[in-house]
Amino acid sequence: MKNLLASWAVCSFATAAILLLWTGNVRGQAVSPLFARGFTVIPQPRQVKLQPNDFRFGSDWTLAIGTGVTNNSSAVLALEEDLKSRFGILLKTAGSGPAVHLEIAPGSVHPGHAQDRDAEAIAAQAYRLELSPAAVRITANAEAGLFYGTETLVQLTKRNAGEFWLPAGEILDWPDLQLRQLYWDDAHHLEHLGDLKRAVRQAAFYKVNGFTIKLEGHFQYQSAPALVEPYALSAAEFQDLTDYGLRYHVQVIPYLDGPGHIAFILKHPEYAKLREFPDSNYELCATNPEAIQLMIGMFGDLMAANRGVKPIILSTDEPYYVGMADNDQCHEGERAKQLGSVGRVLDEFVTKVATYLNDHGRTVIFWGEYPMKPADIAGLPPFVVNGETYGPEFDPVFKSHGIRQTIYTSTEGEERFFPDYFSLPAARRVHQGRAETGRVEGAITDIATNTGRRDADLMGMLVAGWGDMGLHPETFWLGYSTIAAAGWNPDGPDPREAVNTFYPLFYGPAVHNMDRVYQLTSYQAQVWRDTKDTVDSRMRKPIWGNSEGIFQPPHPAHDLTVPLPNAPAEPDLSYDEKWSQNNARRLEAVEAAIPENDELLGLLEENLSLVQDNRYGLEVFVALARLFRQNLTMLQGFARIDAALASAQTAAKEAKPNDAVAAVDQALETARRIRQDRNRVLRDATVTWYATWYPRTAEANGRRFLHEMDDVKDHLPDRTVDMSYLVYDELLLPMDDWYERTQSARNSYAQAHQLPVRNEPLHWMSLD
Repeated sequence: MKNLLASWAVCSFATAAILLLWTGNVRGQAVSPLFARGFTVIPQPRQVKLQPNDFRFGSDWTLAIGTGVTNNSSAVLALEEDLKSRFGILLKTAGSGPAVHLEIAPGSVHPGHAQDRDAEAIAAQAYRLELSPAAVRITANAEAGLFYGTETLVQLTKRNAGEFWLPAGEILDWPDLQLRQLYWDDAHHLEHLGDLKRAVRQAAFYKVNGFTIKLEGHFQYQSAPALVEPYALSAAEFQDLTDYGLRYHVQVIPYLDGPGHIAFILKHPEYAKLREFPDSNYELCATNPEAIQLMIGMFGDLMAANRGVKPIILSTDEPYYVGMADNDQCHEGERAKQLGSVGRVLDEFVTKVATYLNDHGRTVIFWGEYPMKPADIAGLPPFVVNGETYGPEFDPVFKSHGIRQTIYTSTEGEERFFPDYFSLPAARRVHQGRAETGRVEGAITDIATNTGRRDADLMGMLVAGWGDMGLHPETFWLGYSTIAAAGWNPDGPDPREAVNTFYPLFYGPAVHNMDRVYQLTSYQAQVWRDTKDTVDSRMRKPIWGNSEGIFQPPHPAHDLTVPLPNAPAEPDLSYDEKWSQNNARRLEAVEAAIPENDELLGLLEENLSLVQDNRYGLEVFVALARLFRQNLTMLQGFARIDAALASAQTAAKEAKPNDAVAAVDQALETARRIRQDRNRVLRDATVTWYATWYPRTAEANGRRFLHEMDDVKDHLPDRTVDMSYLVYDELLLPMDDWYERTQSARNSYAQAHQLPVRNEPLHWMSLD
């Protein structure tokens, strides 16, 4: 046993040393004692005292339920569930020998310092975990703390050589902030109820206790039935999800926008009269009593199906135009003059809606942002919570007015396909790239160093995974878990350690080189975007305005495109051969990305045979890797088309008509193969996505989806009703025109040389 433990320790310390060398110790912290011993926990406990030796753990242990704990306790149920599902461990219910003792004793666990001043809320989540070969004792002041203690025990359990091990020692743990939320964006899709429950349970495993969900039209509002989309949660289903979350100390928190970001409401003719500006569906008239009643009615529907939860989010996110309207259906400008500022108009809106929510026992979280200014904060009710921190100019004013705050971070913003966990090196980019700091490192650092720690009255944090670009939520879990962990322990490990702790916890201990998987997937997503050019859109209506004001006239939206090779000219197949030359940098990026795509697919195939938990996440990654590969092969295909048409021109000049026509046919067939490959990977991705999502469709369950795009926000999934948004930019390429002109030139030349013509349409836009 000593030899085994010694070799195990050497391996663990070597891994830790390698990690430190690689990360450069970004936050100046040593590797945590648990990680150095090969144990993985998220969040990292606040106080850890380890003894030299580890000890065996398994089904020969007994579960001893002590004072304040029942057989139906969430801690008991979770411990039994997780030990069985992850390790096959079944604790005995009686007998002698070592035992896991669970006890709730109010006042028995004394937390250390926490940023959150609510000592009672912090103490309720605290626990003490004592680990020895004879007994494991988990003690807590309340049920939530006991649950978190059992989840830490499960995470600590380590498999080695067919046995299970725990570290000897003691852990005292408590959160820094009482509310640790992740934001789940179901505005543009809806998971099956069982998959939403799986996500809630996953959140609980990492001590996330707020599952903030944006449903928009995916909830069956009784007060606004016109908004309900083909697939939508019923009130009973939402209450079921809520109750499931509460079982594991997760509050499922409704998120409803207003007055801005509500095109999903104002696009409907029934509600056009509530618009702030008649020609924009982005923002409602904040002074219209009917608009207030609409918001109250919708919130009332959500609360009725969300019993047992305290927080609720009135998302006043980006209300750009509050107080500006002065037209036949909205007179906010006049009200702004009366109140003294446009920010006071927002105050008034928040006060009216929030008072209703507060009167129904809810803790109202809102965004106290632009156009609000520090002087406007006094017009807000002190019972609201500001969902962000804004720096030294704002935060002390919120605090002095009695308004608590939370820290906002995100694991994704406007990336395509995959969050920027790793940043593609600048030297490899075709276009100028974003900042080099990865999502996890940037967010963890922000939580630890946020000036709100000095200036604000903090009580929580939120890590968002925005669905604006249609990413699959499975790609967010690395950020969700590691970033939210900083809300529990802001003095936790270096971000790179946190990331490397995530992989075995999320996928199981056997997975291999997952950090490289995430790095390659990040790179591939950025190469996909970087190999595209931005152009003005001709496919959707122009953008009405942005944060800087109303556009007069509206500005074009943007599309992504790739330049196509030219078509050969009639009658001699003459051709401009500059495509490959003009796109040399783009093709260099492709050539660098192809072997990395091979490596990524190989690693994913290998890990699919090793993964123990969350296999579906890797299946999503496979579908993404194939989408990335299709983009790369398309660009290679354009290079082959360019070469084929150049060859056709040469053959025509050399009076070799058969060779010339064959070369053009090769170009045309390459275009057809590109289309077939695109459709195949889209079908495969759709099958993968729909394993957990309801179909994105125009009509189902007797309800129709009104496909009308947002006048201000250009969210990619809004561009299509179905899953074709994944290849939307390709669909916009004028390939049918190119194909027809190329085929026409080919046929003109063929007829002149008594060769057969061909008349095969490409149907580039068809997904069949």
